[in-house]
Amino acid sequence: MAFWSFPPSFHLPGLLLFLITITTATTSIHVDVILKPTFLHVPVFREAPAFRNGKDCGLSPADRIHVAMTLDANYLRGTMAAVLSILQHSTCPEDVMFHFLCVRHEPVVFSSIKSTFPYLNFKLYKFDAHRVRGLISKSIRQALDQPLNYARIYLPDLIPMDVKRVIYLDSDIVIVDDIAKLWRVDLGDKVLAAPEYCQANFTTYFTDTFWNDPELSRTFQGRKPCYFNTGVMVVDVDKWRCGNYSQKVEDWMVIQKQKRIYHLGSLPPFLLTLAGNIMPVDHRWNQHGLGGDNLEGKCRSLHPGPISLLHWSGKGKPWLRLDSRKPCTVDHLWAPYDLYRSPRHSFEE
Repeated sequence: MAFWSFPPSFHLPGLLLFLITITTATTSIHVDVILKPTFLHVPVFREAPAFRNGKDCGLSPADRIHVAMTLDANYLRGTMAAVLSILQHSTCPEDVMFHFLCVRHEPVVFSSIKSTFPYLNFKLYKFDAHRVRGLISKSIRQALDQPLNYARIYLPDLIPMDVKRVIYLDSDIVIVDDIAKLWRVDLGDKVLAAPEYCQANFTTYFTDTFWNDPELSRTFQGRKPCYFNTGVMVVDVDKWRCGNYSQKVEDWMVIQKQKRIYHLGSLPPFLLTLAGNIMPVDHRWNQHGLGGDNLEGKCRSLHPGPISLLHWSGKGKPWLRLDSRKPCTVDHLWAPYDLYRSPRHSFEE
């Protein structure tokens, strides 16, 4: 049963509702147009099945697995698929607590999650976009410049103090393994764990201005920096807070505004702060790049090896390509988790 109940007319093409009031006069015609309410921009989703714990699961606070994601109406369809995949493959789905970060109060988005996942354990947190507006530099893709894309930097400031560890996930992922395995990663003395990709050409993430500056180019001295993707991270929240890492990442954003030392959005300041000093995680936990590059979103195939998490990082998102009837082969791996109920399905029901 879907969470929304609209009159049939809401499902017809041209959902724009308007009222035209024509006042006849000798010299003028007055027309008032009421535009489509903003809530109609939010997709309608089918209700997900209820997922219950196995017999060996606990329900105490100590058993909680904390997952943080950003929440935006434009990516809500991806978020729904990601949540479904996590619950479906979890041995203890009732132990998973979701922390959603948003930049504005959108009651319809809250209602959408609640109706699609009636049994979901989750909380919403408002991220103050003004905190980064003066720090964001224009990147190669507009989607990377949205304030919510930077909320992960301040995650430990937003979630409750009693949360000691959190898994941060982008909205364009699906998990095909038990998330408890990722949760149990040993961070050792590191503040962050993520899959590392040391074969990537690390120098390309920064401009010549960075590498030609004698002081800036010494940033990675004493550590072997490797690329890691910030869309999948296990974070020791206490260590992040104690080490003031939000400020450290922010400091690099200030330098970027002054000197233009990188091209992408929120990723490079993370690399500058932590690359070469994280706990590496098996690559199976971030099969990234499935959305293609950041400019054209061309199709890419899977990397060899086992897979626990599929990540459509890059410009091409699977729901957009499926809707356009021009999907990439890998997009069919995302489709089974899509809870979107299209108008066509509404007519059939």
